[in-house]
Amino acid sequence: MKIAVLLPCYNEELTIGKVINDFRRELPTADIYVYDNNSSDRTSEVAREHGAIVRFEPRQGKGNVVRSMFRHIDADVYVMADGDDTYPAEFVHEIIRPVVEGKANLVIGDRLSNGTYFNENKRQFHGFGNTLVKNLINRLYKSNITDIMTGYRAFDRLFVKSMPVTSPGFEIETEMSIHALDHKFLIKEVAIDYRDRPEGSESKLNTVQDGIKVLKMIFTLFKDYKPLLFFTTWAAIFFVLGLAVGTPVIVEYVQSTFITKVPSAILAVGLVMLSMLSFASGLILDTVAGTHRKHYELELNAIMDRINHEKSAGARAKQETL
Repeated sequence: MKIAVLLPCYNEELTIGKVINDFRRELPTADIYVYDNNSSDRTSEVAREHGAIVRFEPRQGKGNVVRSMFRHIDADVYVMADGDDTYPAEFVHEIIRPVVEGKANLVIGDRLSNGTYFNENKRQFHGFGNTLVKNLINRLYKSNITDIMTGYRAFDRLFVKSMPVTSPGFEIETEMSIHALDHKFLIKEVAIDYRDRPEGSESKLNTVQDGIKVLKMIFTLFKDYKPLLFFTTWAAIFFVLGLAVGTPVIVEYVQSTFITKVPSAILAVGLVMLSMLSFASGLILDTVAGTHRKHYELELNAIMDRINHEKSAGARAKQETL
């Protein structure tokens, strides 16, 4: 079984050598890929010196790096971690086991359950942001994922080759989680330890800017994946506002058969029309989304058939060699 370790990197000269050595110790036969995302330090040189396969991604952002990794790397099991030495390599066996055993398409390295993330992470509001995003997604999808935004994950080939990466930056982990939930992939969580960056290593995550991007991603994917619920929510809001504005107008008309609040009447009609249009849009787009899901399932079947064919061909070639 071919295993690929994926390490997106941007200015990780200080830590990337240790990360490569740690994963090489745990997975001696794995291919370790370092994707340098326009680093201005010696990240790529250090990675080569430690035996990694180094490639470059000119489009800035972790999501762009992951898109290239998923497109160009072929393996049976994929492990993704950060190059900043915050995720201990010794947990990789527990991370990949559900994928190897066929019990998961996506395995999430849960940093939050054992408390090490809150003890080690020194950056303000990161814990609050993780909790906010987790609660939003779990409520939308009626799921119970503990750590939505962890960067330590394992995937099988089916998930990697069917994942349409649209995020350019740090929203990629959130997009993966929502994609897996919406398309009913098998998800497992494995509790891991987390350690903060070593002294001298700086985080590239901007708490406010990247937090806003993550929330925007949730909003966009909510609209794309659950359009009926999304537009029905807006329809209800517009209807309530229209009712609030229009009730005094109706009361006045009933009492005097005359309307003096003409602007309120126009606004109320406009809000109710927006409500009706939103609900109609939700119905139409829900049909479109349902059709898309059916096509996606057929695409998954085709990808799975191709993977099984490649495995069978490999097995036959191995037998002929023996």
